[in-house]
Amino acid sequence: MGIRNEQMHLGAFIYYTGHHHAGWRHPDSAVEQLFDISFYQKLAETAERGKFDMLFFADLLYVHVQQVEQSVSGMLDPMTLLPALSMVTQKIGLTATVSTTYNEPYNVARKFASLDYISGGRSGWNIVTSQLDIEAQNFGREKHPEHGLRYKMAQEFVDVTTRLWDSWQDDALILDREQGKFADSTKVRSVDYKGQWSSTLGPLNVPRPPQGYPVLIQAGSSEAGQDFAAQYAEVIFTAQTSLEAAKSFYKSVKSKLSKYGREPGDVKIMPGLSPVIGNTEQEAWRKYYELQALIPESTAVAVLSGFLNYDLSGLSPDQPLPSDIPDPVAASNGMKSRIQLLLDLAYKEKLSIAELGRKVLASRGHMQFVGTPEQLADFMQEWYEDYACDGFNIMAPVLPGGLEEFVDLVIPVLQERGLFRQDYTGTTLRDHLGLPRPSVNYFRKSKEVEPVLFS
Repeated sequence: MGIRNEQMHLGAFIYYTGHHHAGWRHPDSAVEQLFDISFYQKLAETAERGKFDMLFFADLLYVHVQQVEQSVSGMLDPMTLLPALSMVTQKIGLTATVSTTYNEPYNVARKFASLDYISGGRSGWNIVTSQLDIEAQNFGREKHPEHGLRYKMAQEFVDVTTRLWDSWQDDALILDREQGKFADSTKVRSVDYKGQWSSTLGPLNVPRPPQGYPVLIQAGSSEAGQDFAAQYAEVIFTAQTSLEAAKSFYKSVKSKLSKYGREPGDVKIMPGLSPVIGNTEQEAWRKYYELQALIPESTAVAVLSGFLNYDLSGLSPDQPLPSDIPDPVAASNGMKSRIQLLLDLAYKEKLSIAELGRKVLASRGHMQFVGTPEQLADFMQEWYEDYACDGFNIMAPVLPGGLEEFVDLVIPVLQERGLFRQDYTGTTLRDHLGLPRPSVNYFRKSKEVEPVLFS
């Protein structure tokens, strides 16, 4: 389709000391600094040097006791970490996962509004519904809500949260010392929301954020996830492992936007990409196989069994994945789209159980690329120009080195080709992404029908 008018967008996805399951064991990982703020400050500075749109932190609300011996476990709360990183950066967006299932809208609205002020308009919220029963049990519940129900809960949660951000008009603050007027009370209103799962009186005790709303990000690719994204998301983090699947997903999501009065440019789709880079192809593959060798076969089988909700331990790790596994997508209450993606990959490439397990652990179901900087740029350019994505979420397998390699070796190639910015031209995350600052009631104006649970 040729060169696109806009440039691609890039996120730096920070996950432990790298996205490869065994990356923490690699001699170049900074695992000793996993809970050291200086580690994250260095990563933030590196990503900003590379002119990334955003830095992104996932969040997990559990630790598996049986896995802590062999797997990197535990992470700092990103909503505590990001304000600290805003102090060592000036432009890069600061985004984090916060679950709608185990939080309250008022707290979430307040935290992100505060981060938006602290960072000067650089915050973004990755909206997730969480995955596992162990998370539910950490919050006093027996079971995790069913997949479809979680999205209904999330829809109400986001509706309440945006109403709280809208509870102050943009010009509500007066700050008139002489007249003794801090704010115009006619421009600050209660929310008084009483829904099925969420309720709040409001207004929020933080005025409307600099960006209007922090950028709203969503990561689900199931049908329910796509519909939720079409209604609310401004960025979608997704997992696609083939060009055709990515183009299909891109077209599917963009086609749903008009239902909610939105345009294709209102949403940026950014699949995950985990690159192993070498000066030569041979060097890149050597690095890849070194990482894969760090994954014990037993771990690969065990993790895949858990992912598919089917015990594979009695089978030979070298045999193909059985075709008669009881429908793991239907059985899953977690990442249904990710499970389907891996099943398709296993049967298409005729992968053995161990091979598939290691692929899962190499990049957690996201696209993995092995090659030179120029080959990686070729790959990214093809996906971008074929409208398979609007950019990528870069998932370095080992940190900090993987991110530094990408910034030093790949970014210059993308810049030379005119695919990526030479420098920031704005100061907010919305500026970087080319997203408008939403007016009050932006998403409610986009809906065909107002929620019936609002009083």
